[in-house]
Amino acid sequence: MTTHTVTTTPSYDQLPVIDLSAADRGPQARALLHAQLHSAAHDVGFFQLVGHGVTPAETDALLTAMRAFFALPEADRLALDNVNSPHFRGYTRTGDERTAGSRDWRDQLDIGAERPTRAPGPDEPPYWWLQGPNQWPAALPELRTAALAWIDRLSAVAARLLHELLTAIGAPPGFYDPVFGTHAHPHLKLVRYPGSAGDGTDQGVGAHKDYGFLTLLLQDKVGGLQVHREDGLFHDVPPVEGAFVVNLGELLEVATNGYLLATNHRVVSPPGATERFSVPFFYNPRLDARISPLPFPHASDAPGITTDPSNPLYAEYGYNELKGKLRAHPLAAERHHAELLATA
Repeated sequence: MTTHTVTTTPSYDQLPVIDLSAADRGPQARALLHAQLHSAAHDVGFFQLVGHGVTPAETDALLTAMRAFFALPEADRLALDNVNSPHFRGYTRTGDERTAGSRDWRDQLDIGAERPTRAPGPDEPPYWWLQGPNQWPAALPELRTAALAWIDRLSAVAARLLHELLTAIGAPPGFYDPVFGTHAHPHLKLVRYPGSAGDGTDQGVGAHKDYGFLTLLLQDKVGGLQVHREDGLFHDVPPVEGAFVVNLGELLEVATNGYLLATNHRVVSPPGATERFSVPFFYNPRLDARISPLPFPHASDAPGITTDPSNPLYAEYGYNELKGKLRAHPLAAERHHAELLATA
């Protein structure tokens, strides 16, 4: 079996590389895994994950279906336009999504758990609009199969990883199990970066933090992901074959009062007409989950969270995701949720 070592260097050439399969190789290997997880989550907020058990065949099934989707005629993709969805599901054409108010130069398909619409009643939180069916291309039934299988597979990997991470910092490993379960709200994006914008802007996706628990990113060999490091600069994340890039979301930073880091990151568009494909998976709790502070022995060392007055965080997870969707997808928001835009 190939061994992997932590390869962080002072020049930030690489993120820590962590082998999740070490959890199954006895007490000494598991202790080393926990030390590496603790350091990466506390000091960086990002790492590369290997030994996760997802096979090349599983990955190939998703990537093949994904490339077939982006090869469909534009009219077929626009038939799934997320402007048609009050749940922010479906296809977003290049330039229609926003990060920090600026245009992202990518197109994508947004997918979540396949559930019936839940239109909120007059006394219910509006975030229930985020629950609903996906939009699928009729000509490509294998995409639905592969994408929903990927959500299930990575939910299991993320659940295991979260248990090991909480154990690593001395917290009860199953403390957050009740906020996930069968009503968790996972989110999958199939993303294509078509190269640099014609006007010279290079924001593939602008600098941001994710607002859930964990993100597991499958990136291709092109690169473009950059992470904000402690020197104040953004550094490239070179792709590692077979690895997921993992980052912590704002819920874990809030739950640990800043001991665990949610880190700013961005994507720079690939040069010229070079295409880049990526598949971020967001491990999110139930929409109505209220995230309790995590009991752990290092709580007294927590520095407090990094606050942004323009980006408030709410106790109930659904309000955070709704805020993000209203800001990121203004066309769908204006069509279906104009009355909510003032709250975003």
